[in-house]
Amino acid sequence: MQHREEVYIIGAGISGLIAAYELEQEGHRTIIIEQTDEVGGRVKTIHEKGYALDLGFQVLLSAYPLANKYLDMDKLQLSKLESGALVYTNQKSYLIGDPFRNWKVLIPTLMSDIGSIWDKLKILKLNRSLKNKSLEEIFESPERTTREFLVEFGFSSKIIDRFFKPFFAGIFLEPDLRTSSRMFEFVYKMFGEEYATIPKFGIGEISKQLKNKLLHTEFIFNCEVEEVTSDHILIHSGEKKPHKGVIITGNASSLLPSLKDQEIVWKGCMCLYFEVDQTNIPKNTIALITESGNYANNLYAYTDESSGKTILSVTTLRHSSKSDKEIIDTIIAEVKKYAGSSEVSYIQNYRINQALPDVKDLRMSAELGEIQVMENVFLAGDYLFNGSLNAAMESGRLAAQGITQRKRKQGDSVFRIQNQ
Repeated sequence: MQHREEVYIIGAGISGLIAAYELEQEGHRTIIIEQTDEVGGRVKTIHEKGYALDLGFQVLLSAYPLANKYLDMDKLQLSKLESGALVYTNQKSYLIGDPFRNWKVLIPTLMSDIGSIWDKLKILKLNRSLKNKSLEEIFESPERTTREFLVEFGFSSKIIDRFFKPFFAGIFLEPDLRTSSRMFEFVYKMFGEEYATIPKFGIGEISKQLKNKLLHTEFIFNCEVEEVTSDHILIHSGEKKPHKGVIITGNASSLLPSLKDQEIVWKGCMCLYFEVDQTNIPKNTIALITESGNYANNLYAYTDESSGKTILSVTTLRHSSKSDKEIIDTIIAEVKKYAGSSEVSYIQNYRINQALPDVKDLRMSAELGEIQVMENVFLAGDYLFNGSLNAAMESGRLAAQGITQRKRKQGDSVFRIQNQ
């Protein structure tokens, strides 16, 4: 009996879903093998205790080129975050923002004690500089740390410590601004061109929407892959699945002996959720705690769509050696001290050990040969380029292109869906 060989994708995260979508457009039939029971990977909303809780505080930058290509932004019902932040520093709070988008923040921003007037003028200079710099130019720029970039640009240590450090610590998930300056320029440009947004019903709506676009893709959930070769996939159960094309998303080093010394280095965080009676954080605004010694880095208050309650999302990077109870108790005290909440009820926390890949030599994309690891086997995942949703989408698109080109060269019609 002749077995029909399929195109397999290992992992149902964003890169895997995009790869499946692109393969479907070329008429290929795909099967996604996922070790958990749902799609999304790190881009997920968890429904727990009557609340919809994102797996970590995440935003969608609406300027991402591939987000606009693959997503129906209107159907996500996006809430736009304010272009600025509420900064808690030196026992005071300051509302800062972009006066070109909201003139009401002009005076508060100028009067804020987060940096000198020259620092604030340099922010305008940075905005203009990156507006005129293409993404290609950004990823071809000399690579240094973000802190080195900011110092060389002329920013004072005051504004670095009171704004850039806490704001980008929440994005880069590291407190020292050691992340590549290319990533800083890329993210800053995306913030400046459009908005940071959050889907009305949670970040997981992005993954759901991508899954719903797949018309001919089969999903195998709760299935763990042990090994991948050039002609078969070995499942944990011992079953062998023959293939003529595989895309591996995520940590391929555990599946391919040739990559065993190339494991992904990850950055982690802990996200906690609380129900609060009130908060001084303005609507759609990120709050930052800049004073040293605190556990909380960034806070975001929103109204839960299911319960109508005010929820506070808090991210900490000081979690690795602390117990849940110690962190929860300390952050509750910090929320009461800074955010003006009297009643703070703990809901849930998520320790996310693999939140962002710690990538060196950041780039926008690659050549096909760089993501092909053996005949008919390609890699995908944001770790290949840079830690962003846009990179995850690009890696999936590129891996699908690699499979399609090989099928065309081989003249293999087995992968085609006939008369759909």
